[in-house]
Amino acid sequence: MFFYVDESGHTGSELFDATQPVLYYGVISSDVNLDVLADERLVPLRKRLGVDRLHAAQLGVGRLATIAGELVAMQKKFDLRFDLYRVNKPDHAVICFYDQVFDQAMNPAVTWTSYWTPLRYILLLKLASLFEEDDARLAWSARTDTNRARSNGKLIEVCQRIAARVGELPDARSQQLIGDGLAWAAQNPDAIGYNVDHADDIKQISPNIIGFQFVMHGIAKRIMQRGKGASRIVVDRQSEFNKAQRTLSEFFAAASGIEGATGPGMPKVSFAGMPKTPIEFAAGTNSAGLELVDVYLWIFKRLIDGKDMAPELMPLVYAQKHRGNTDEVSLRAIEHRWEQHFANMPPLEDMPPEQLEAAREIMAKEEQRRQVAVQSLLGPPDAATPA
Repeated sequence: MFFYVDESGHTGSELFDATQPVLYYGVISSDVNLDVLADERLVPLRKRLGVDRLHAAQLGVGRLATIAGELVAMQKKFDLRFDLYRVNKPDHAVICFYDQVFDQAMNPAVTWTSYWTPLRYILLLKLASLFEEDDARLAWSARTDTNRARSNGKLIEVCQRIAARVGELPDARSQQLIGDGLAWAAQNPDAIGYNVDHADDIKQISPNIIGFQFVMHGIAKRIMQRGKGASRIVVDRQSEFNKAQRTLSEFFAAASGIEGATGPGMPKVSFAGMPKTPIEFAAGTNSAGLELVDVYLWIFKRLIDGKDMAPELMPLVYAQKHRGNTDEVSLRAIEHRWEQHFANMPPLEDMPPEQLEAAREIMAKEEQRRQVAVQSLLGPPDAATPA
């Protein structure tokens, strides 16, 4: 199989550009080498339009519509499959905050279930409801600041801001868990290890590399579905993130076939089907496959943004209805995914009594452990105060 990867909405580590709040990755896959076979069909189209390359943003809806018939014919001829992945950048800042501050291995005021079970997503969404944009900006600034002391100061301020709003949460237990976790982090910022150590590390937590993880897992899924290997994986060449993309792909290739559990009810970590084929970087001007993925990505992004689209181009979209894959990193996606999980949970009365009792004992022990950390927030008892 042949894979071609392009992105749109790239702003690097700047997450709060109001004009580009979402990073998009598009992936076209085919059983044939599009850089050879599709190029033969693209040559006359470029000539007709008077361009060296089909760049959708430059051509616009009207001019693309004039070659829609040929694009649809290529869709059918080469059995093109288009996958779309998105990262909501402001949401990514808040998700990163929860991942770091409420990591139970770092923050003992957090329960094990708050990080290693689906309860994590309930608390994340409740925490996110307390964030304003300025808080998310400061949290991301702290995360990407290579100066530990300066980052700690920012982290403390964010924790204090959000802690001041926990009373807005509708239930006492969420107020307690989130409030205690924030308070402990504010008093122990060094233990959280919130910031990156080096400027290069910022790339590893950027939306571009988070989104590229989805790309690689999506390619693995295609390989598993089709029962074929990856002959080539061609990624659009750009200076800032290609090195980090290669590093990630090599790490995933080394882990190919490995699967592991995370926590009860949580998705397992799986590298099944992960390709070992080295990724290649190419300029869009030298790759017909990248040329096509640029067109598809632009069309789908335009539709998602609610903009107009020529009817002649819609068959390209309809063809992917039952063959294209999509996923996204956003608070909305987390809510949609996990509300179904909790809605389908059996009622407590259906659990065997012995299992329910065992669960309560585990929770009681965990709360006892957590309370030790919470008590440390209060400082040593006053000697004049009777025990």
